[in-house]
Amino acid sequence: MRSKRNGTQRPTALVTGGSGGIGLEIAKVLARNGLDLVLVARTRDTLEAAAGQLEGKFGAKVHVFAADLRRPDAPQAIFDFLHNENIPIDVLVNNAGFGVGGEFADTKLQRELEMIQVNISALTHLTKLFLPAMIKRKAGRVLNVASTAAFQPGPLMAVYYATKAYVLSFSQALAEELRHSGVTVTALCPGPTRTRFAASADLRSSRLFTAFGIAHAADVAAFGVAAMMHGRRVAIPGIKNKIVAQASRFVPRAVSAKLARMAQESR
Repeated sequence: MRSKRNGTQRPTALVTGGSGGIGLEIAKVLARNGLDLVLVARTRDTLEAAAGQLEGKFGAKVHVFAADLRRPDAPQAIFDFLHNENIPIDVLVNNAGFGVGGEFADTKLQRELEMIQVNISALTHLTKLFLPAMIKRKAGRVLNVASTAAFQPGPLMAVYYATKAYVLSFSQALAEELRHSGVTVTALCPGPTRTRFAASADLRSSRLFTAFGIAHAADVAAFGVAAMMHGRRVAIPGIKNKIVAQASRFVPRAVSAKLARMAQESR
């Protein structure tokens, strides 16, 4: 059953990668709007710190589950935990993800296979597990965090760009399948954002993060949640990002790949 406060039922949102960056900011927006939360990330200490912050500031009930989404069995473990705790999920936020920068021939295979597992496989698996109950209730929302990288090939981050293209395509297809179900699916496609992503992907000196404006995670989160609540299928925050996404429809793929490479290269 859903948690109750003051005699009313409160919906619950599951947020992967919810201990920092865009994920934590999305959790804050959801908590501010009256949702309880389940936060998933690898490290319990950071999860507990985020939970304490959210409970103290917004009065939300926050469950935490430490799971490494690089492990193929992690989504099922999350689902089983919530099933055993009798916590239905009304909003699924597939935010967890990371990037790897560099020439594909030189990057580490294991790291990129892990990226595919987190960015694609875990997102797909979690959606498969939680979607049927939403359809049965004829209510629910899924927010998949993609990227403006989804709209063109990405030399020097070839696998990352490809994973985000999958997220966008998958989300749009699923949204169409569910158009009469009461369940909505939104792909959030931010551009460069002030998080730990650039450092993790070794992109801090790239033009993408030095020559272009960098968004604040809180602004991206607020935009994404608003778009999700309105049932929008694709949400691109910021005028520059919208231009990049639209331009890819008219520019030959070879040209967009060259432009993407220039953005990825160091200044």
